[in-house]
Parts: sequence; C-alpha cells; structure tokens
Amino acid sequence: MASIRDLRGRIKSVGNIRQITRAMEMVASTKLRRFQEKAVASRPYSQEVTGLVSRLAAVLGDEVGDRPLFQKGKGERVAVLLVTSDRGLCGAYNSNLFRMLETWLRANPGREVDWYVYGRKGYQYLIRRGREVERLFVEPALEQIDYRGAARTAKTLQEVFLAGRHEKVLVFYTAFESMVKYVPTEVQLLPIAPPKSGAEGKAQADTILEPDAATIFDSLVPRYLETRVYNALLEALTSEYASRRVSMKNATDAAKTMGALLKKQYNRKRQENITKELLDIVGGVEALK
Repeated sequence: MASIRDLRGRIKSVGNIRQITRAMEMVASTKLRRFQEKAVASRPYSQEVTGLVSRLAAVLGDEVGDRPLFQKGKGERVAVLLVTSDRGLCGAYNSNLFRMLETWLRANPGREVDWYVYGRKGYQYLIRRGREVERLFVEPALEQIDYRGAARTAKTLQEVFLAGRHEKVLVFYTAFESMVKYVPTEVQLLPIAPPKSGAEGKAQADTILEPDAATIFDSLVPRYLETRVYNALLEALTSEYASRRVSMKNATDAAKTMGALLKKQYNRKRQENITKELLDIVGGVEALK
C-alpha cells in the first residue's frame, strides 16, 4: 500500500491536473462560442447562394449539364479533402472521422485517392499508414480560417478536378449539430449535382436578368463552392472545440473523483498510523507497570 508521502504527492499531482483541465475547458468554451457564432452567421449567405444557383439552373435547364463542373470527371482517381484538428485532447473527434474514412476505403477497394488535408492530425494519420498526401493546407491555420482562405482551398480543389485526372472530389469533415452532437460527414463537392428545377425556377424564367442568366450562373458557381468549403471548415472547427470542451470537462470530473478517493485513502492511512502509535504508547505504559 502507498505511504502517506506517496499519497500526498499523488493528491497534489491530481489537483494540478484538475486545474489544467479546468482551464482548458474554459478556453475551449470561449472559442466554441466564437466559432459557433461564425458558423451560424455564415448560414444565411450559404442558403441564399444555394437558392440562387437552384433558380438560375432552373432557368438554364439542360444547359447546366454541359458545364465541366457539373459533369463526371474524366479520370478514375478520387480527390479527398480531409478536415481534422491540429491538436489532440479533443476526445473521439478525430478517431470517429478516421473510422468513417476507413469504412469508405473498404467500400471502395482499389480506388486510387489523392489526399488533401486540413489539420495535422489527419496528415499524421495518413503518413503513418503509408498514404502520400498531395498537399497539407497550413496557411492560414484552421483556427484562423476566413472566407479568403476557404476560397483558395476551393479553387485548388476545382483546379484539381478540371485537370482531368479525377472522377470526383469528396470532403470528409465533422458536421456540427449541437453542443453534444457532431457527426462525421462525407459530401461530394465536385461534380456539382444539378439542382432540381421546380415552380420557383419557372417563375424565375420570366425575370429580366442583366447580364444574361448564363453569365450570372458561371460567376456564381465558384462562390457556391467557396461557401460549401468555408462552411465545412467552420463546422469542423466548431465540432472540434465542442468535443474538446466535453473531453476536458470529463477529465476535470474524473480528476475530482480521483482526488476524493485519494484523500480517503490518505485519511485512512493517517488514521492507521495514529492508531498504531497510540497502541505502542499504551503497550509501553503497560510494560512499565
């Protein structure tokens, strides 16, 4: 059994760990609110851009399918953008995404993949498994991502698709649904699925557009791709800090429980030593009689 000195040291160590995890929990909570506000603020713009693309596609009709970004790629390879965290201590955030990625790889045996990664954890995961990474996006860092940085990433993926070596471009990221629910997600970025035309699109056909619908549509599609990538990065970042907050809270609670157990052991051991000393004193007194 551990000595009183050992127990005292362990209690102090657990207390220090608890202070650290509590501070990390507070930092994660602060950043989570900030990134969540950004993600929520970007949704109206994303919805409006998506709506415009749908309405203009309805106006253009079959012409949409003739554009390269709406056609299946000429190659047989797949380009994958994997969005993970740069640091650990965020629970099962990365491992859940990697598990979904491995499931996809098993479902597509023999498929040649070109990897594009945002987040050092994803880069390390792929390198350890002998998979070559075409590009690791490090500028700007994921925590400092803005629309301009997301636009550069979307442009890179668009150029890769138009080069003719790939059939499609996929994005693997973690979608943020709530403070306690974040879901690993796979979405197809390219080719773009032609939006379904409906009554709204037919009504839009009577609208006078300046310049023409085709010109507006071609200018809008890159913004649509940039918005999808930007939202994916923001949701992944928000999910990361939500997971880190929960993980640090669990660690803080576990440290508190462990500290309480160690204190009970310490008090029991201390009481045993006091009792032994009292028995020695009583025994000595009885021997002197």
